Amino acid sequence: MRFSNFLFPASMHPDDDQRIIQETLAEARLCDALGLEMLWLAEHHFDGICAYVDPVTFAAAIASCTERIEIGFAVAQTSLHHPIRLAEQLALIDNISRGRLVVGLGRGTAYNIYDYLGFGIDPEEAQARLIEAEAVMIEAWTTENYEHRGQFWNLRLPLLRPRPYTRPHPRIIRACATEESTVEMAHAGRPFLMNVQSNDVTRHRMDRYRTTMRESGYDDAAIARNVADTWIWRNVYVAESDAEAERVALPAFEAQTAFRQAMRTRVYEEQGLLLKPAGPAARNEARHSLICGSPATVAEAIAEIDAIGVGGLILAFRIGPMPWDVAEASIRLFMQKVAPEFRS
Repeated sequence: MRFSNFLFPASMHPDDDQRIIQETLAEARLCDALGLEMLWLAEHHFDGICAYVDPVTFAAAIASCTERIEIGFAVAQTSLHHPIRLAEQLALIDNISRGRLVVGLGRGTAYNIYDYLGFGIDPEEAQARLIEAEAVMIEAWTTENYEHRGQFWNLRLPLLRPRPYTRPHPRIIRACATEESTVEMAHAGRPFLMNVQSNDVTRHRMDRYRTTMRESGYDDAAIARNVADTWIWRNVYVAESDAEAERVALPAFEAQTAFRQAMRTRVYEEQGLLLKPAGPAARNEARHSLICGSPATVAEAIAEIDAIGVGGLILAFRIGPMPWDVAEASIRLFMQKVAPEFRS
């Protein structure tokens, strides 16, 4: 089991943005020093639920202030980016980081209509834009005198510079919000990122992923490699006792859930626009989304996920309005007393 930190810091008010961005850089440096394997970055706009907003720019900053930790996107909202500009930016970050970049791509948010409105993009085009943009970036990284004529872009360029540090191109992974998209990745023989799900759903999707890969002709070694590169998301908080962890983490989680819904509600009330109707979701339920407790309790919960068979956990340590020093203590305790339980 590998462990990573999802840097997904909320800024409850615009006046807090600069402070929280700086604290998040400190969080990245701490994780690099403590030996976490990966940092994941999100992309959300206009609402403060991700203070740094732009994972591409922020990845460059992190690459410059860390030494060995890998940096991935969970995810870049690909439909909001021009693929050639994105390919250039990612090639640059791949060089700055000396190959530590993992390009996590997704269609774009399934919940926040205002992300698409702000960029003038039709959300109905998001999946098609993702597919075309990914193909364009791969060709741009690997081809000279590249020409492309597609549904959204007509392009011609002599040579994309800088060339990627990682050859033939930076590692790419796709986010899967549904079982159908998980099966699609299995047919393609590609690893994936899974959003917050219950353990039962996680187990079902991983079992179906392995079965589908096998039925598609992949051998056991290929399946094992892909599973090792697959990551799933949970929130986590570690304290010295279960009672202390619940006292701190549960109110923070509830505040986070309410804050993430607030702008969707406001836009619906003002404009009558809603991308996806509200409904039960594992990400909004602490029993599925949040692992909290003493080191022993957290280790026990992680062992249940480890038994399912996944490559790694995307762990969001700073939850909602949680102060930085509180999250820092949780990260240190996790790395001192939980992570060693899963390392041979």
